[in-house]
Amino acid sequence: MIHPVQQEIEKIKNRIGEIGTLIEENIQRAFKSLLTGDVDLARQVICFDQEEINPLEIVIEEECLRIMALYHPVAGDLRFLVAVLKLSGDLERIGDLAAKIADKVIQIKTLDPKVFAGEEIMIPEMFQAMYEKTIIMLRQTMEAFHHEDTDLAYKVCLTDDEVDSDKRAIRMELEEIITRNPDQHIYLTKLLGVARSLERIADHCTNICEDVIFVARGKIVRHKLG
Repeated sequence: MIHPVQQEIEKIKNRIGEIGTLIEENIQRAFKSLLTGDVDLARQVICFDQEEINPLEIVIEEECLRIMALYHPVAGDLRFLVAVLKLSGDLERIGDLAAKIADKVIQIKTLDPKVFAGEEIMIPEMFQAMYEKTIIMLRQTMEAFHHEDTDLAYKVCLTDDEVDSDKRAIRMELEEIITRNPDQHIYLTKLLGVARSLERIADHCTNICEDVIFVARGKIVRHKLG
């Protein structure tokens, strides 16, 4: 017979997976709004984060605390619940970063409504590669969490270095463009903010994967990978 705490933990796992899917979809919408200059879509991203994703994170915390108070879990179950309390915060911040990307789109469009219409602003191709790596990291992070797959968790942590390198490359490219076209400085600064948000999403994925390793092995690896 399955212990009630195990049933509760399985429900939380599934709920975390659902939140991860919602966040991934919102990041995709945010990046699409950047590529197309769709301000309405950007506003939808921000609204969805505030009205759908943030409340779910609170529900997760309340559920974990309820289970702790009701069942007094120990060992692996306790590690799992402690990790969920931490990683739910990371997921909430990933959702906030998607909203920040969308906000950058609105800011750029506000500065000049025609900015996405012609050649006034260039979005470096490196953005697409960085975005795709970040999305894959998030997807693999959710898979590693659900299956307590430490090998996949370590892989995600190592991929973080690649995303960091992409951000540095984007920064260098934007600085070159600014040198050639100083008038684009204000727009390109906003784009650099998008790169920072993608980098931070990757950082939070790494945090979650470190928690996955903690749950599966009882081993704290934070600040020891790299």
